[in-house]
Amino acid sequence: MPAFGARSLAKLAELHPDLQKVLTEAIKYRDFAIICGYRDETEQNEHFATGRSKVQYPNSKHNQRPSLAVDVAPWYAEAPHIRWNDVTGFASLGGFITGIAAAQGIAMRWGADWDGDGDHTDQTFMDWPHLELL
Repeated sequence: MPAFGARSLAKLAELHPDLQKVLTEAIKYRDFAIICGYRDETEQNEHFATGRSKVQYPNSKHNQRPSLAVDVAPWYAEAPHIRWNDVTGFASLGGFITGIAAAQGIAMRWGADWDGDGDHTDQTFMDWPHLELL
């Protein structure tokens, strides 16, 4: 059975209880890593400057404590454990986690479907690892 590693557990502790609930349920079925929870001003503005975020501090849901946003990545047993170019893996994981959230009655959106219409082709900014509470 998949389980969070120490780094993911530390990131999990930074998250809003609703995100913790969703991710704790999801890890029972799919292996993934929690990459980012809370971001401070320096980290958020670095993400903005490099194009990995569209907002500066303090306008991201990552910038609140507890964090209302999380970045996750599929985890593979064999190296490389995280495959950043595996769009299919991110798509599968994002859909899986949003399904878990819906089943729990927790409103969430995914960075590959910002408008929540199920159409990933109408997005101008694809943030595959990103999930946030509404």
